[in-house]
Amino acid sequence: MCSREPVPPEVRALTALLERRWSLSVLYAAHLGAVRFSEFEQALGQVPPATLAARLADLEAAGLLERRVLDARPPRTEYALSAEGRRLAPLLEALTTCSRDRRPH
Repeated sequence: MCSREPVPPEVRALTALLERRWSLSVLYAAHLGAVRFSEFEQALGQVPPATLAARLADLEAAGLLERRVLDARPPRTEYALSAEGRRLAPLLEALTTCSRDRRPH
């Protein structure tokens, strides 16, 4: 059955953020435990550092990631899913399930 209802603006806004290149991958890496910039780089592979920095900032601004600056020498920055970001866990887990189902056997 096809719905004739328009996509709500808040859904369009969230999907626009998630459709940006690398956004879902950053969230997925955070879901799996990446916290430091270098861990995200390692998890994502070929992401340009400037793009990764922009996505981390975008996701923080949207309230999906939390950024913490640790008092260390040198100072360290860590990222973690916020409470709002953790609400996306079922979506991120569905990506895992779906991708496993699509692998050639």
